[in-house]
Amino acid sequence: MKPHLFDQLNHSQRSALAAVSVILLPYFFPNLFQPLGRASPSMFSEWNAPRPMHVDLLEGALQRQIPVELQTSLWSPLEFQGWKRCMKPPESSSFPETSRGYIQVFLDGGLNQQKMGICDAVAVAKILNVTLVLPHFEVNPVWQDSSSFADIFDVDHFIDVLRDEVSIVKELPSEYSWSTRQYYATGIRDTRIKTAPVQATADWYIDNVLPVVQSYGIAAISPFSHRLTFNNLPSDIQRLRCKVNFEALTFVPHVKELGKTIVHRLRQTPDQANGNDYMMEETDKFIKQQAGKFVVLHLRFDKDMAAHSACDFGGGKAEKLALAKYRQVIWQGRVLKAQFTDEELRNQGRCPLTPEEIGLLLAALGFNNKTRLYLASHKVYGGEARISSLSKLFPLIVDKKSLVSAEELAKVKGKASLLAAVDYYVSMHSDIFISASPGNMHNALVGHRAYMNLKTIRPNMGLLGQLFQNKSIGWPEFQRAVLDGHRNRQGQIRLRKEKQSIYTYPSPDCMCKA
Repeated sequence: MKPHLFDQLNHSQRSALAAVSVILLPYFFPNLFQPLGRASPSMFSEWNAPRPMHVDLLEGALQRQIPVELQTSLWSPLEFQGWKRCMKPPESSSFPETSRGYIQVFLDGGLNQQKMGICDAVAVAKILNVTLVLPHFEVNPVWQDSSSFADIFDVDHFIDVLRDEVSIVKELPSEYSWSTRQYYATGIRDTRIKTAPVQATADWYIDNVLPVVQSYGIAAISPFSHRLTFNNLPSDIQRLRCKVNFEALTFVPHVKELGKTIVHRLRQTPDQANGNDYMMEETDKFIKQQAGKFVVLHLRFDKDMAAHSACDFGGGKAEKLALAKYRQVIWQGRVLKAQFTDEELRNQGRCPLTPEEIGLLLAALGFNNKTRLYLASHKVYGGEARISSLSKLFPLIVDKKSLVSAEELAKVKGKASLLAAVDYYVSMHSDIFISASPGNMHNALVGHRAYMNLKTIRPNMGLLGQLFQNKSIGWPEFQRAVLDGHRNRQGQIRLRKEKQSIYTYPSPDCMCKA
């Protein structure tokens, strides 16, 4: 019998052929190598579905009994904490009679990073007594969203609220029409400022940006994210930043309408939603306590987050290799956390909580299986298998797609910033908000909800990292430790410290003692 061609090859030739096959496979079968979505796994990168990492705790949580007192305390709104919203108008108008010129800023990042950039841009315009051109949003390289300022925020409201503080225009006059993003992308320009340091001082802008404006009538600052300090600024500038963040920046009408629709449906009981309004039994204190209430869980657990954390999430060797490869391709060895062991990272509280772990935290805090849980997130890395434990603990979990129709979602479909804006709106109208990991969305909502005195749970990441590593801990001990470790992490006002963000800690700069 004539030998097969493959059998005639030597070892080196076989190895080379195998390597070429692996390289070419993604081109012929690209779907096999896609990261997990909400429902479908990829065959080679994360082929093994993640299994529960805390089986004993999960079993205890599923059988949990919650005292009425804990339930009552959990759902009660925050009491008045002695601080109130405080937007003192300037004693005398400092609005310049004539503007010194124009500044443009080009903002990257997602929705909440762009919001911070807008607030800082208004503050810089005030410092320099110049006119701000409506900020330009760069296309987000991760989400590929090309939404503009006007696509997300109500421009007329923005300009009107700040009318007595800062001059703002929607576009440049014709004599400066040449100053565009494309113009600055094609060469070195005297009017572009690209050396603004992170956390730059007011004096830096006066010394480095104002002369350019005075010489050319305009200056364009890029990059601009995180380019204004939080320290040693006049109180009226700090107050202005908060005014922009909490009052001037409101979403476009169709985003707010979609948010209102979602909130309305979340506040309906399951029977009301089906058209069967009924009077609840007086004896069912749990249901009465949480009727019409809901929790928003911001679950950022996408592949980008998982890879950058350099933590182990229970997906086995295949997942570890896939995330390591992703880190190398995207960040080319710049993820320093990869040098630490998983145990070290968890002890430092530097690992984002998995859907399973955030579910166990919520259960330990006292949320029962009748809790309406709204999931604010993009794609969950690991698909349905990753959120299965969370769904078992909270079967009433919902998201945008399960609450509204495809027609209602049409205007925001495929636009990450608009989808995030809808989630932000719903989060601001929830009874309780919690985030599975720190980040811009978490920080923005912690600050905004503190400003409004709304209950927000901040996970104690260091404590939870240690608890989840203790494989012998039982449910009662775990719950006691969680409750003890979160008594003062449920919306209590925290005063901003030096170098901390005014957008996360608005007190005392933007709030007054009652």
